[in-house]
Amino acid sequence: MKLPKEYTLSEICDLISCEYIGNPEHKITGINEIHMVEHGDIVFVDHPKYYDKALHSAATTIIINKEVTCPIGKALIISQTPFDEFNRLTRHFMPEKDPHNPQNQLIHPSSLIFPNVFLGSNITIGENCKIMAGAFIGDNTIIENNVIIGPNTVLGHSAFYYKKKESGFDRMHTCGGVHLESDVEIGALCTIDAGVTGMTWIGKGTKIDNQVHIGHDTQVGEHCLMASGVGIAGCVTIKNHVTLWGQVGCASNVTIEDNVTVYAQSGIGKNLVAGKTYFGSPCEDAKEKFREIIALKKLPSILDKLSND
Repeated sequence: MKLPKEYTLSEICDLISCEYIGNPEHKITGINEIHMVEHGDIVFVDHPKYYDKALHSAATTIIINKEVTCPIGKALIISQTPFDEFNRLTRHFMPEKDPHNPQNQLIHPSSLIFPNVFLGSNITIGENCKIMAGAFIGDNTIIENNVIIGPNTVLGHSAFYYKKKESGFDRMHTCGGVHLESDVEIGALCTIDAGVTGMTWIGKGTKIDNQVHIGHDTQVGEHCLMASGVGIAGCVTIKNHVTLWGQVGCASNVTIEDNVTVYAQSGIGKNLVAGKTYFGSPCEDAKEKFREIIALKKLPSILDKLSND
């Protein structure tokens, strides 16, 4: 998320009443979750396991719960509750919009909006789109040309991102959005979550069947195909010409390279190599997996033979 203007480190810390390490005139231009950070961004970290990742990321300002050596050219904001400070900043710069009074809607007159569609604030809908009845188009959604959205599909629901506390689970404030490139088709009853601070992205020509879920900040490439029941966690990268058949599930922080096919009911828990076909849970090369299945089927007869010898 880009800030409306450039801020200094001291100005940001005044907003949240925190101490800092670094040049008070250090420039801040955005706020982003760790998977989406760019130069000029603020990011937060609250666990020693991830200190190095945050400190050496593209982010140039880090909200952290320990005084550590500040990398050259960066700044630290010191807080015992980095998650809370990050939420305070995102809520300050991107508060929730009034759903009864949406603002900044740019809808091309050639697009067809069916009855009972909800349209949020800061949305763009391009030429020759079709948004069917009951769809929810959340804030900060960009829909390019020739896109079809099926009935009761949700674009831009809140990210499934929580901090566990003694009082329960505290939700990360979602202020990102969804971007659908041209010629995308989304079936009925699908959910594509908004990015936490950036955009969940669906590439040109991708076709998605009914009842598919795509988590926050996932990036889907061009001309992909997803069958019914596919579930993709947050922060997944799916490159071009990938096919995921029915009920495939994918864990977070996975990259699926170009021209991969994954057969139905498979579970993806690690990066997948380009041009290969996968099956199983956890999924492996499909040919190897089929050989394993055949071998297991033969195992009882092998054991019977051994016991009779």
